[in-house]
Amino acid sequence: MVQWRDCRLGDLLEIRHGFAFLGEHFADAGTHIVLTPGNFFDEGGFKHKGDKEKWYRGPVPSDYVLKEGDLIVAMTEQAEGLLGSSAIVPRSGLYLHNQRLGLVQIRDTMQIDKHFAYHLFNCKPVRQQIRGSASGTKVRHTAPARIADVRVSVPPHPIQTRIAGILSAYDELIENCQRRIKILETMARALYREWFVHFRFPGHESVPRVPSPLGEIPEGWEVKTLREVAVVNRAQISARTAPEELHYIDISSVSPGQIDSTTTYTFAGAPGRARRIVQHGDVLWSCVRPNRRSYALVMHPERGTIASTGFAVLTATQVPFTFLYFATTTEDFVTHLANNATGAAYPAVTAATFERADILVPAAPILTKFGHATIPMVEEIRTLQRQIENLRRTRDLVLPRLLSGQVDVATMPESVNA
Repeated sequence: MVQWRDCRLGDLLEIRHGFAFLGEHFADAGTHIVLTPGNFFDEGGFKHKGDKEKWYRGPVPSDYVLKEGDLIVAMTEQAEGLLGSSAIVPRSGLYLHNQRLGLVQIRDTMQIDKHFAYHLFNCKPVRQQIRGSASGTKVRHTAPARIADVRVSVPPHPIQTRIAGILSAYDELIENCQRRIKILETMARALYREWFVHFRFPGHESVPRVPSPLGEIPEGWEVKTLREVAVVNRAQISARTAPEELHYIDISSVSPGQIDSTTTYTFAGAPGRARRIVQHGDVLWSCVRPNRRSYALVMHPERGTIASTGFAVLTATQVPFTFLYFATTTEDFVTHLANNATGAAYPAVTAATFERADILVPAAPILTKFGHATIPMVEEIRTLQRQIENLRRTRDLVLPRLLSGQVDVATMPESVNA
């Protein structure tokens, strides 16, 4: 029978604190990105945050530039559930190791496998111990010495490698689905740009151009305001109409082009901002700091899905919902929002800002063709997102059983199916 070793994390590895990068050097663009716990998925792994990334333009200490393959652990509860999560850095020379993160350094590679350690950090019992070691009221934070005292049980190195391989197979399938999503998104957006920006739509050769407020456009096309083709903030719940259970979309849970997560509440326990009703095909746009591009297309939401009142919810009425989504997420549209935002600390727009925005609307046959071409693409994206959700759910069920020795790795298959 295989013997597992009971020990402290500090017996196997060392945690190094990051650097306190000065906020005065943060910018919308720069040479490096200051990595934060917000770049982590709750269950482990690394995600990009688009325009929400913290770029840095100041002097950079070379000791705090992360390398591809570095293992890092979140030491600050920047977002709910992220304290104790770990991630593996995907690229050298771009990301900075700040004080909210711990850099994991293996003491003896024959005692612990790095990828096993990555999954160990993301195992619920270990994360609970790390969270239990944190202190603070507004922002909870732990320290390398406290993480070192966390108790773990580890098998011999060959078993660690086998366990890490099984769990990494799930991660590879998830990454493959994410790559396919990226390709589909790029294809759909390129089609929009080709047809409605460069005017190279089917049959364009025989369509003359005519003057418009936006310059010359194909004959039969019109410049309309968004309110003429969509409704902004169609409906919201009240105490009388609210379902017993809400699936809440907060602004912090939306990255450019995707809804990262929802949080389930009872109506009584939900935040006061949980009011906007969303439906299939709606476009969510954060009204605060529009330059951060917190927008997403809602696809087949669960019953009772509600968005924050910090969003504008755009519902297409006269155009395909995919056309509305791509038309309201172009650089020109983002510029319109940014130029009309008010407020210094938290620049924000209102529903009226969206309603009065100009939209170039093509002739009906072209709109129909675009819908037929792009709706299957976004449906396939949603299918892939569901596969990712299922893979993560399955992996998270298997992970604690493998890491506790409840499941014999010899009984696990070599490959994983989506």
